Amino acid sequence: MRHLKAHRKLGRPTEHRISMLRNLATSLVNSREDRIVTTLPKAKELRPFIERAITLSRRAASLEGNGSEAAGVHLRRQAASFFHSGNYRRATTTRRGQIPPPRSAGVAALRRLFDELGERFKDRPGGYTRIIKMGRRAGDGAELAIIELVDNARDKEAQESARKRTAKGSSKKKGAGAKTAESAAKDKEDGAGE
Repeated sequence: MRHLKAHRKLGRPTEHRISMLRNLATSLVNSREDRIVTTLPKAKELRPFIERAITLSRRAASLEGNGSEAAGVHLRRQAASFFHSGNYRRATTTRRGQIPPPRSAGVAALRRLFDELGERFKDRPGGYTRIIKMGRRAGDGAELAIIELVDNARDKEAQESARKRTAKGSSKKKGAGAKTAESAAKDKEDGAGE
């Protein structure tokens, strides 16, 4: 029996599972749309994994005072364990006149996590991701899901358009109500004058 056994094994040995979660986390942080499509069990396992890394970047964004630089480096190194590391032999493989190989996606993800996402979620106490179920995949029937970062550009656009719609609707109601009140007052005056 699996009593008190947290987390899903996802049909993989430990090293493979951790590597897969690191790849998913890297893809999510580096994606332009702030969302990726994966299976539902993988998305449910990825959520606490990536939220721990985002919490570390949030802490680094809110550091102040004496020793904050050292604490920021410590938090960045802790968060680096959630992504694959960069190219080890970057300096030794480049020769004079050659273009150095690009840094890996894990380094880019770590940079975006601390530069952009830490500031975005600075005032948010948790719940940085959202899982949206998509239905079943045609080939094998696996349940698909979208996992996305909240407070992204699409969310902000939707909120603005909703605000505009409510503002238009309330101004129309006010305008229509004002006209009926004016017409009622005019009718009373006309009725009193006769």
